[in-house]
Amino acid sequence: MSTSKQRATIGGALRGPSGGWLVGFEMVTSMASIFQIEAQAILEGLKLAWMRGFRQVEVESNNALLIDTIRNNFAANSNTIEVRLIHEWYNRDLQVKL
Repeated sequence: MSTSKQRATIGGALRGPSGGWLVGFEMVTSMASIFQIEAQAILEGLKLAWMRGFRQVEVESNNALLIDTIRNNFAANSNTIEVRLIHEWYNRDLQVKL
């Protein structure tokens, strides 16, 4: 993530079962807390995986608090919209491993 002029760049990569690169993404977003920016990156990755037809995904993040929030079902009650949206994606016909 890089920041300048109140903007943040986020990105991620989707890899296949053997670890091979499938597709990557990046986007510029407005500045917010690191928690919110990283949540947005996970959310965009889940959307991309869904649009590409992937139904089994594994999410990796260095943000232990974010992963714990999602994993322990605190996401539905989060004040962060991106986290609540991750919770909705998590409950779709999408198998997510955190």
